[in-house]
Amino acid sequence: MSASSGVVYVLDDDPEMVKALTRLLRTQRFDVRGFTSVRAFLESCRPENNACLVLDVAMPELDGLELQRHLTHQGIPMPIIFVTGHGDIPMSVRAIKAGATDFLTKPVDAAVLVGAVRAALQIAESRRQAAAETEAWRARLASLTPRQREVMEQIVAGQLNKQVAFDLGTGEQNIKAHRAQVMRKMGVGSLAELVRIAERLGIGT
Repeated sequence: MSASSGVVYVLDDDPEMVKALTRLLRTQRFDVRGFTSVRAFLESCRPENNACLVLDVAMPELDGLELQRHLTHQGIPMPIIFVTGHGDIPMSVRAIKAGATDFLTKPVDAAVLVGAVRAALQIAESRRQAAAETEAWRARLASLTPRQREVMEQIVAGQLNKQVAFDLGTGEQNIKAHRAQVMRKMGVGSLAELVRIAERLGIGT
C-alpha cells in the first residue's frame, strides 16, 4: 500500500505542533489534514474508506480519550495514534484497550510516528475490506428464500440432511437441493467456509 492511499487527520490544540506533524507526514507522501480544535475536526471528518487520526490527549474541548469514545459511538472505528506530553501508563492502557493503535510521547520520534501511521492505515484498510466483504455476504444472504435460510441455519448448526428434513417436515432430497442452492447463492465451496461466513453474519451464535 502506498503512503498516499489514506487520509491522516492530525488534531492538536497547539498550532505549531499541527504544522510540524503535518509537514513531516507530507514529506512521506501522506494526505494530511490538520486541525487545532475538536469541533473543526468533527465538522470536517468523514468516514473515509481509509483514514487514521494522530490525536493529542490533552484537548481543551474534549480530551482525546473522550473523543475516542465519541467516534466509536458514532460508528467511526478510525485507528487512533495518541500523542501526549504527559501521558502515563494507566492512560495508555485505557487508550489501547479502547482501540488505539499506538500511544506516543512528545517529542515524537519522526521514524516512529511514520511507522505508526503506516500501520494504522493498514489496519483501516483491513477493516474497510472486511466491512465490504460482510456487506457482500449480507446481500447474498438476502437472496436466499425463507426455506433456504432455514436450511442454512440448520446445516451451519451441524445438522445432517436427514435431521434437517425431519425438523422441517420434508424429504431429504429436497434438503439436498436447498443446500446446493444455499452454497451456490452464498458463493462458497465448502461447509467450513459457509460456517465461517455464518459466524461473521451472526447466524447460529
